[in-house]
Formats: sequence, C-alpha cells, structure tokens
Amino acid sequence: MTILLEVCVDSVEGLAAAIEGGAGRIELCSALELGGLTPLPSLMRIAARAPIPVYAMIRPHAGPFIFGRTDEEAMLLDIDAVRASGLAGVVIGANRPDGTLDMPLIHRLKAHASGLGSTLHRAFDLVPDADEALEQAVELGCERILTSGCALKAADGIETLKRLSAKAAGRIAIMPGSGIRPANVGAILQTTGAREVHGSCSSPVDSVDPRAVAFGFEAKSSNRTDVDVVREMCRVIAAAG
Repeated sequence: MTILLEVCVDSVEGLAAAIEGGAGRIELCSALELGGLTPLPSLMRIAARAPIPVYAMIRPHAGPFIFGRTDEEAMLLDIDAVRASGLAGVVIGANRPDGTLDMPLIHRLKAHASGLGSTLHRAFDLVPDADEALEQAVELGCERILTSGCALKAADGIETLKRLSAKAAGRIAIMPGSGIRPANVGAILQTTGAREVHGSCSSPVDSVDPRAVAFGFEAKSSNRTDVDVVREMCRVIAAAG
C-alpha cells in the first residue's frame, strides 16, 4: 500500500517545490515559523490549481489553541474562504484551558466544513489523555489526526504513535508529524505502521537583503520548502512502503 507524504507550505514557492518533489497532499498555511496560521485567500486560490489535494489550516492566531467567540467567527469565515477557493479540506482543532479537546467548538467547525475533508491538528498533542482524545476524534468524523504522539517531536512520541495507530484500527488515520526528516521517517513508519506522514521538508535559507533584515521586514534566516528534501522523503517513504 502506498504511503502518502503531506508537506506543509506557506508560500507559492513552497507549494511548487512540494508538488515538484512528489508530495501527495499539501497542508496550506501562513507563518509556519509560528506552527502554521490560516493562509491568505489569495494563496488558497492559487493552491486550488494544484494537481494534488490541498487542506488549509484554520487557525486565526498564534499561541494556545484556545479560541473565543470572535476567533470562532473568524474560523467560520475562513472555512467559507476554503470552500469558495475550491480546496479539498480544512485542518481544525481547539482545546479547553485544561488541554482537553473543545468538542462543542470543533463540532461546530466540522459541521460548517460539511463536504470538505478534515484533519484534526496538533491541538491533539496538548490533551491530558490521548486515548480518550482518539475516541473523540473518531466521534468528530475527522479523516486523520496530525500528531507527534503528544511529544515535542514524533521520534520522541513513537510508542504513543504506535499505540494510537493500533487503537485507531482503521477508524481514523494517525499521521505522524513534527521533526520528521529523511533520516528518521523510515523508522517512524515501520514502528507505527502509519500510512500517512507529515513534514515541512525544509532547509534553512539566509536572507539576501541586509536592509530588509535591519528594518525588521525579513528574518535573518528562515526555513523554506526544499524540493530535494521532498524528493528524498518520497524515496525513503517508497522504500518503507
């Protein structure tokens, strides 16, 4: 069975690199340096031309995944923009202050996204009980959970990922993500049995405009989607499959 590579991108250039490198699905964001925020409608429209499915992150601001009434209004409007753009799905999630999934809010987001695919994002990794949250994700009807196994990096949460994959038993996909690179993706896939995997496939890039850095318009260095890293990830994944 084929293993799918999802690549998160936050620019037109990153989108093109991921597709050229062989990604099977895109998670479309802005501000990946903040863990990914909702992409601009213009980027959604461009991404809708992609030959592979594109799911848009629905996250109105950085920080904890705890969202109030005005955040919810923004997220519902962003879901409308995803649908209008013709993208395949959304990436959603929310927590209560105690870390548990905010089920009423996620249910409302999921209902508003009816007809679109859905991924439960790494709000899952902040829950106090991953096994309970797994059953809640199944109840929500999401297609998959993007998770590091409740650890900072997927390689550190590999035993939890393995347990969740077994407990999911085909009811929902467990998609490992966070810190996954060509050097460790094979071991993570073989241990967990996952059939989908998520990565940024990026490389560091230094700024080429010192004035932009000095004025605060550009970071001194950043990470950008690297077509060669995407290709290498695909090669290792194909061998693992």
